[in-house]
Amino acid sequence: MSNQKEQHALVSGFSKKTKAEKIAWITENAFQDSEQAQEVLAKYTHPDAKRQNLHDDFIENAVANFYLPIGVAPNFIINDKTLTIPMAIEESSVVAAAANAAKFWATKGGFKARVLGTEKVGQVHFIFDGDPNRLQTFFDTNKAKLLEATELITKNMRARGGGITSLTLVNKTALLEGYFQLDVRFETKDSMGANFINSCFEQLAHTLRELAVQHNPFSASEKAIEVVMSILSNHVPNCLVEAAVSCPVAQLLPNEAESQLFAEKFVQAVRIAALEPYRAVTHNKGIMNGVDAVVIASGNDFRAVAAGVHAFAADSGQYRSLSKAEIKDGVFHFSLRLPLAIGTVGGLTKLHPMVQWCHELMGTPNAVELMQIIAVAGLAQNFAAVKSLVTTGIQQGHMKMHLLNILNQFEATPSEKEAVVEHFKKHTVSHHAVVEVLEKLRSK
Repeated sequence: MSNQKEQHALVSGFSKKTKAEKIAWITENAFQDSEQAQEVLAKYTHPDAKRQNLHDDFIENAVANFYLPIGVAPNFIINDKTLTIPMAIEESSVVAAAANAAKFWATKGGFKARVLGTEKVGQVHFIFDGDPNRLQTFFDTNKAKLLEATELITKNMRARGGGITSLTLVNKTALLEGYFQLDVRFETKDSMGANFINSCFEQLAHTLRELAVQHNPFSASEKAIEVVMSILSNHVPNCLVEAAVSCPVAQLLPNEAESQLFAEKFVQAVRIAALEPYRAVTHNKGIMNGVDAVVIASGNDFRAVAAGVHAFAADSGQYRSLSKAEIKDGVFHFSLRLPLAIGTVGGLTKLHPMVQWCHELMGTPNAVELMQIIAVAGLAQNFAAVKSLVTTGIQQGHMKMHLLNILNQFEATPSEKEAVVEHFKKHTVSHHAVVEVLEKLRSK
């Protein structure tokens, strides 16, 4: 805090300022060198004004762009189809690990994936201080009217084979006095469907209130239905995809004896992640390295996906590994299941040029196909991480990939980079070791 300016005053009407005015206010009030701060923003502003305006419209109070590199991982064989997968991520070893896993399994039949369900869900949460039986009668009487009220909203989705698939009243009074839900299930086809679903819920909540006011059998002593909120849920345990690989244990490594030991240690490592939450969190973080990178590249909501995935991992009451491994009849099996509510239409998928590029790279998949690709990326990442852990250790490969980041941090020249990279082909990489080698080079 000592290098920052003293706390600046609150500002009113900030969102109404022009972009230039916002930048001027921020840099003058929050930075020691306002001119330098503006130069940084200018460097990360697209030179094409039309393109920059498009990006600015994505969010409120935009002042520049925050770039993530797009990498590609080739040689993925998914259901006998060869793909190159785009990955948007800043972590240095992720794309390399995915590519290595893809190449490893490409000679062993590749990845298999299948979607087990595509159901989305949400609720109208409301309080009713009265007889649950009378509420159930009210719901049964008015269910058709509730659905009818959403028909204009669902018309286009129904034409594509989607829409509301079920509407039920759920009694949650055991959790909270007077708490009930309208639980609604949806099929949204190639759309992630968040805006569609939430529009349906707003209409359902409005109609529920109106119908409750008109319903005579509610006694005078009973308070009217009080809608607390209505929104989709990111917990989608029935929107599920599975990815898997398998091969004879003897084919895992060139040496058959080493293959058996490797397979056994790998299975034990995954079992530990199924039993020990401390390990499970890091294990699943590795899966999400692959998942999030493709979710971001495809223009989907990685925060919603992560929330749903981690809720699914804790569904048993204990946080557990999302992947499973076993050796059965001499065959090594490795798989995972993930809840993935994603889309290939709507949102940024048709607005962001790089998102469009990534979709075309993947063969313009529909939502079901994209679910499979994302799950495979997660499984590949997990395989690469566990393989490293039970053999060479995770740091050896990770720190080699991190080497250039350290060199860039110290503004190494091209010749210095070349010399340092050559040195660490035969030595263990650590931050201290890199600095030491770099200092020796510079002292000469």
